[in-house]
This record gives sequence, structure tokens and C-alpha cells, in this order.
Amino acid sequence: MRYLLVDQITEFKEGESIRGIKNVAMTEDFLEFHFPRNPVMPGVMVLEALVQIGGWLEAASSDFRNWMVIRKVTRCNYYGFAFPGDQLELEVQRTGEALYRGTALVKGKRKVKAEFEGEIIPLEEIEDVEEQRRFFRLLMRDIGL
Repeated sequence: MRYLLVDQITEFKEGESIRGIKNVAMTEDFLEFHFPRNPVMPGVMVLEALVQIGGWLEAASSDFRNWMVIRKVTRCNYYGFAFPGDQLELEVQRTGEALYRGTALVKGKRKVKAEFEGEIIPLEEIEDVEEQRRFFRLLMRDIGL
């Protein structure tokens, strides 16, 4: 099973930062059992959304030659839950070579703050490069890069 946890990219600064959103829908299967009768998006899935948008930062900054996969979470703090109907605002900045800092917010209130290290791998080893270019353009639909 594969979860795509970035619904739209709202800002991109090559080699520096990226912002996007994840809409938390009641139909997401990971909500069914987390927690029974009180669904919340698991914190590790919020962290994964930050890592995925960090991958898009690396891909778009390298003309889709590279992708970032997570190697190590150096710090991660949780401040609250993301519920069905919430829109997570995802922000990731590159702070060094394969070093990232990310924040997930709901209506401007911080839910997760994380620092993580990645490993840069060739995108062509895991995905079709042209298909990823097309998908990135779809995610960027409102800012038109």
C-alpha cells in the first residue's frame, strides 16, 4: 500500500523550501482504528507527509534527478492532533546537505515539528521521472511553476 500525503504544493523555492497541504479526509483507512470512535491522523503519518514534501523539494530542485528518502529523525515533537476535515499546512526547509526541518500546522497552530536527515537517491531508480514531473505540475496547479 502506498500513501500519497501531499495534496497540493503552494510554494516552492528551489533548493531552499517548499510548502503544501494535506487534506485529512474521514475516508482515509488509517483513521479507522486510530483511535476507535475518536479518529485522528497518526502522528507518524504527519511526519511521513513532511518527509514526502521534502522529497518533492529535492526532486524539483534537482530537475527530477534525485529524491530524498528518510534516514534518521533527529527531533520530532507532537503538539496536538489532526482530525478528519482538517487541512494540514506542511512546511519544509533544507538546512544543510540532506538535512531538513519541517512543521505541520492546522489553522496556523503547530501540530508537529521535526528535524530529519535524508539519503539522496537517483529518482529514476524508484519512479518514472517524466511521470513524476507531470505529477509535480499537477500538485503545483495554483502557482504554476
